[in-house]
Amino acid sequence: MKPLAGMLVLSLDQAVAAPLASRRLADAGARVIKLERPEGDFARQYDSLVHGECTHFAWLNRGKQSVVADLTKSEDKRLFEAIVAKADVLIQNLKPGALAKLGFPIETLREHHPRLICCSISGYGDEGPYRDRKAYDLLIQAESGLASVTGSPDAPARVGASIVDISAGMHAYEAILEALIARGRTGQGADIRISMFDCMMEWMAVPMLYTEYGAPPRRIGLSHSSLAPYGVFETGDNVPILISIQNDREWVAFCTKVLGRPGLAKDPRFASNSARLANRPQTDGLTQACFSAHDVASLARLLEEAEIAFARVNDMEAILRHPHLRRLSIASPSGPIALPAPPARWMGEPEPAFGPLPALGADSEEVRREFLAS
Repeated sequence: MKPLAGMLVLSLDQAVAAPLASRRLADAGARVIKLERPEGDFARQYDSLVHGECTHFAWLNRGKQSVVADLTKSEDKRLFEAIVAKADVLIQNLKPGALAKLGFPIETLREHHPRLICCSISGYGDEGPYRDRKAYDLLIQAESGLASVTGSPDAPARVGASIVDISAGMHAYEAILEALIARGRTGQGADIRISMFDCMMEWMAVPMLYTEYGAPPRRIGLSHSSLAPYGVFETGDNVPILISIQNDREWVAFCTKVLGRPGLAKDPRFASNSARLANRPQTDGLTQACFSAHDVASLARLLEEAEIAFARVNDMEAILRHPHLRRLSIASPSGPIALPAPPARWMGEPEPAFGPLPALGADSEEVRREFLAS
């Protein structure tokens, strides 16, 4: 039995953040009823690359029941109320104020259902001048300063995955789990508000501290503002390798076992990290000269023997062949879909099974019969 078996979740989710939170609950065994507009979660239509299914929707919606509902209609309002009355968790990331305009303010729902855990995700929260703004991942990447510290020195850049949405979804999931634990002690639910902006500022703490107490960090691509050598260097067979020297002890091993120049470990230009940073062009030059003299296989052996952290700068085609990529297969209306396996592994337990991707409205009739039978 999965940890959340027996829990009922009602999710008015769309796009990425809230669907990720509800999918994590479904993965953990909760029954998740996804209420969709008649046209469906708009993320269904981002693309149709996975033999007709959308990449985002396939990633985020396995194991849920899809029920089509128009909450401006009285019959569907009654369905919403009937499900909420039995639900443990309500998740929503509709436009700010939308649920209240439909007649379901969170405060009223909590008053009528004290055990209900409500989790609302928005761009900027419920206070402040931006509270009513729509917000999407890239907008918050820009607004939060994340884009300003991402990319090359030439220009800010978007992080290549929906990092704001993912952060918000994960923070929502962990807050819901905390609320479920607390309810087990007190019997009371919770009203949880997750701001996408707050989620990013939590992750931007170090750049903020650098700026407030020192100087704003510079964009330096695949390099590190505080450590050297820490960056990308090409091998003799043109493979980009990212290495990381975290401390002076590792520098000694690197000089001795990789560069083959143990004397550099005591050279005052390179003996400490601060010295290597001050002389970064020379530090990087020594590293590149060494890498150019080796093919990737021989260099990897040297780095492993010296216990130096390194990584290939893989593209996505290389990732599909990566020896550590774990996959799972889920059913969908158009055929099986291979997805990355969940990171957490429960040792000694059998591999978990995950529910299929639902077609739009696949469970409408069944759920209506169940909750509106009376």
